[in-house]
Amino acid sequence: MADAAEGGAMRRGRNETEEERADRMWQELIQEVRVAQMGVQILFGFLLTVVFTEKYDDLSGTDQTIYLVTVVLGACATGALIGPVSLHRLVSGRRVKPQAVRLASRLTLLGLVLLLATTTSSLLLILRVATHDGFVPFLVAGVVAWYLLCWFVLPLWTRHRYTSR
Repeated sequence: MADAAEGGAMRRGRNETEEERADRMWQELIQEVRVAQMGVQILFGFLLTVVFTEKYDDLSGTDQTIYLVTVVLGACATGALIGPVSLHRLVSGRRVKPQAVRLASRLTLLGLVLLLATTTSSLLLILRVATHDGFVPFLVAGVVAWYLLCWFVLPLWTRHRYTSR
């Protein structure tokens, strides 16, 4: 253990090359994307069927607009979360994995933001149709706050709190 410490400070991090780090980060990113892809694809698939139901014609103009915005957001989220797979396939073997990992990571983060927007507008539409009550915006805001806390605030706090500069 004495070899691992120099001047009383423990060595942090991994001893890996840029390519090894890119390989590890790519594997981690793909596992994360799989989880998000599943959720967005199920939600998007469900949204695509709504327009073909009898209830759709009964929706107010505002609710139909919310629905259309939700479908477009779902399509964009799906594209962003599937993007890393396409990116990997098209650049595989071109010796650009570190750059591809950075770009795929950005696409994934964008996909999560779009998934947040899709889920928010879906929840708004469902609660407006189900209840017609004035508390719906407050309930949706509470759920969005929860998502923001779970998806962004806690991870960013953890990053700030436990990483060294």
